[in-house]
Amino acid sequence: MFNTKLPTLNELPSTARLLRSTVIAAIIACVLLVTVVMPSEYAIDPTGAGRALGLTQMGEVKIQLAEEARADEAAAQAPTPQPTEAIAAVPAAPTTTPAAPAEVIPAPEQSTAPEPVPGLQHEMSITLSPNQGAEVKLEMKQGAKVNYRWTANGGVVNYDTHGDPYNAPRDFYHGYGKGRSTPEDSGVLEAAFDGKHGWFWRNRTSEPVTVTLRTQGDYISIKRVI
Repeated sequence: MFNTKLPTLNELPSTARLLRSTVIAAIIACVLLVTVVMPSEYAIDPTGAGRALGLTQMGEVKIQLAEEARADEAAAQAPTPQPTEAIAAVPAAPTTTPAAPAEVIPAPEQSTAPEPVPGLQHEMSITLSPNQGAEVKLEMKQGAKVNYRWTANGGVVNYDTHGDPYNAPRDFYHGYGKGRSTPEDSGVLEAAFDGKHGWFWRNRTSEPVTVTLRTQGDYISIKRVI
């Protein structure tokens, strides 16, 4: 049994009133779409309200992260064309040592520089236009070590150091380190498995940036793959 009185036809909203409410709701939805959703999700801000509220900056960050993720995925799947930049081979130091002198010579003081690793030496320079990316890989055996140093020559780049085994699965990823707005990096890259290991750089600045990479150590070959 219901005690609530049913509304009469006169108490129900009229068609005109329902249409007015629908139009008002549609206008509010459009305003929210233009001032909130489009700036925060797509960095599209036709009114300027999104930037004033800090939403446009949020959308720009989302778009940049999505572009970098797509670039990283493309880098892992792209074929390996011949590099266009010249790779200069640096002659390795001679392995023949002179005969020891008769007198005892004291050992030199220990240096803080990385310990030399026998093998190949190369130097490569790549100029990146704004938003352009590039990748260089070394073919290495598991446990092999390479001393490396790269510089952005006065600029900054985003980078991702990673490796791929031979016949890697589609979604495989093994990272050694990454960074944003980095002017340079150096260290020792030790291969975690047989395959190709190296660096992906992307220039997120508004000016061209030249990345110079120097490698020295136990690797089979070096190649620019993107």
